[in-house]
Amino acid sequence: MAACKRVGYFGPKLGALAGSNGFISNRAFNSKRLFLVDTLALVRRLESQGVPTKQAEAITAVITEVLNDSLENVAHTFVSKPDLQRNPSCPNLSPKSKALRHEIDKVTAGHRLDLNLERGRIRDELANQNQETANLTNKLDREIHGLRAQLEAAKYDVIKYCIGTLVSISAVGLAVVRLLK
Repeated sequence: MAACKRVGYFGPKLGALAGSNGFISNRAFNSKRLFLVDTLALVRRLESQGVPTKQAEAITAVITEVLNDSLENVAHTFVSKPDLQRNPSCPNLSPKSKALRHEIDKVTAGHRLDLNLERGRIRDELANQNQETANLTNKLDREIHGLRAQLEAAKYDVIKYCIGTLVSISAVGLAVVRLLK
């Protein structure tokens, strides 16, 4: 990957930073670190969105400067891994620190315990819900069987009264037929 990107003419401010080959190094924005930004692509994209060339160049310069400053701030805020490994006087920052490993293990064990307790609580709650569901199912089955028994009894009563009514009507009909003869 190249250390600089091909850029177009950016006017007097940025054009002065470009070399004779038309390349601009991002070191021109920040001499301490090298961060790669494709400024030409950014300017062309802004121009394709209708931003005038001078404004696109200015926006690109500001964005690049802000990005480089932000990355520089991040670089100064955090300790690099080689610096961390070189400094054994700080036991809490050393990756090989027994105290840090002990703290990590303690936190991990605490989380595992919490998860296992929660899992057990959920398992108990599920068992209670399953028991309640079984009880309700049994109750519904008993009520359904009771209703079926009542329905069967009512059906037999209806059949019995229908047969009794037919026999009575037949007897009355025969009696009327005998009287009429």
